[in-house]
Amino acid sequence: MAEFDWFQRQDASDTSDAQQPDDALDWAKQAYARLKAQQEAEKSGSAAVESPPEPAPEPPADAAAPESPVQSEPEAEPVAAAPDPAPAPAPESEPEPQPAPEPSTQVAPSWLEAAAARRQERLEQIVVEEPSPELKPEQVNEPEAEPKLGQLDQDFLWSAEVLAAQGRQVDQISLEEIDWLGRLRRGMEKTRQGFVTSLLENLGDDPLSEVSLDDLETLLLQADVGVEATDQVLDLLRRKMNETVVDGSEAINLLKEQLRNLLDAPLKSMGANALLAPQKGRLNIWLMVGVNGVGKTTTLGKLANLAVRSGYSCLVAAGDTFRAAAVQQLQVWADRSGVPLVANPSANADPAAVVFDAIGAAQAKDIELLLVDTAGRLQTKNNLMEELSKVRRIVDRLAPDAAVESLLVLDASQGQNGLRQAMAFAKAAGLTGVVLTKLDGTARGGVAFAVASESNLPIRFIGAGEGLRDLRPFNSFEFVEALLARA
Repeated sequence: MAEFDWFQRQDASDTSDAQQPDDALDWAKQAYARLKAQQEAEKSGSAAVESPPEPAPEPPADAAAPESPVQSEPEAEPVAAAPDPAPAPAPESEPEPQPAPEPSTQVAPSWLEAAAARRQERLEQIVVEEPSPELKPEQVNEPEAEPKLGQLDQDFLWSAEVLAAQGRQVDQISLEEIDWLGRLRRGMEKTRQGFVTSLLENLGDDPLSEVSLDDLETLLLQADVGVEATDQVLDLLRRKMNETVVDGSEAINLLKEQLRNLLDAPLKSMGANALLAPQKGRLNIWLMVGVNGVGKTTTLGKLANLAVRSGYSCLVAAGDTFRAAAVQQLQVWADRSGVPLVANPSANADPAAVVFDAIGAAQAKDIELLLVDTAGRLQTKNNLMEELSKVRRIVDRLAPDAAVESLLVLDASQGQNGLRQAMAFAKAAGLTGVVLTKLDGTARGGVAFAVASESNLPIRFIGAGEGLRDLRPFNSFEFVEALLARA
């Protein structure tokens, strides 16, 4: 579906040795010109194929219009000579005797009834036409089309600057990345509002002081960064302030560096790669767990689309057998990406049995990535958590050689409550990572730092919107830059 492989992006965990261009604006203009040339070449190829069928149906419609009045005039003359007088008296005599008994009751209301009947017909027509908007959810597939290059605006310049800061060359960037960075920047707007403005006002051009550190502490806590993560950031800045004079711009750079270190710390402790990617030539099983309403099924559908676009074979298992219409919802997501689905249509089926069948199908078809949806459960319900452990035991027994990931889906708008969920699920489900969703609808995006620092779980994917393209692999450098981006 797409040439760009999101699971094989350049590792930007360390940008200290990255060679940045001398003139960022000139670099962005060169990248824009290159991407625009590519897009125009694609448009010229597609326009040649789509242009001929469109004008074809138009000329016959125009030709038929003038012919109809010419034929109607000669037919009207011979018919009007004899038949006109005959039908004239007929309608006068026939309708009078038939409605004669009814005029007393229908003469006055007939106009109102006729008008009401016409209104009703129009209302019925409107109701009949309403199913067409119901087809619009299918047009959610429209975002699957390749992103289009817009103007050389602030979003593009910022996105290009972020890529250049990671050591990219002009010929190494793609429109997919430019499009995603723009979405991420816009999705972080609510978290960024007030935070960056207040931060710049507090730091400004003056040297770092205890007063500005106190203000910074308040801002970080308001963004749900968490007490532990906030203390780590302030300790570093305080040590630097005691060693030397730290001006405002240097303080912001130190803040960015420390925030990136917080997000990358779980990866370093686990010795894991910065990007979570399915391993080629091997079965990969990813379990989606979490409480109700955080977006597990939607996240799984977007991950399936991402895997297919990146060139992986994928299979989806509908392990959420309790929620009404959960299987149907997952079927829609699977159809959008052309991914097969393994499900049990019976009510309250055993999730472990569904996973059992899905693993067998994946092994028989040499599937590279099996995505398993699970029912939402509260971390305080021991019986449901035990059921989740049962599913994990089935996976370990049937596919001992598979690369298994247990990903907790967290709603960013839940803030510190999401952190408590992560701590509880980590014990029962053997979590290996976190998917942070709904960043575009909350001002609590700072919870990512709390999750990374206090649960010691790496953030693997983030969602910043409702479209298929609004979920991408997590990149700490890009996340921090989007959080602290100036308007």
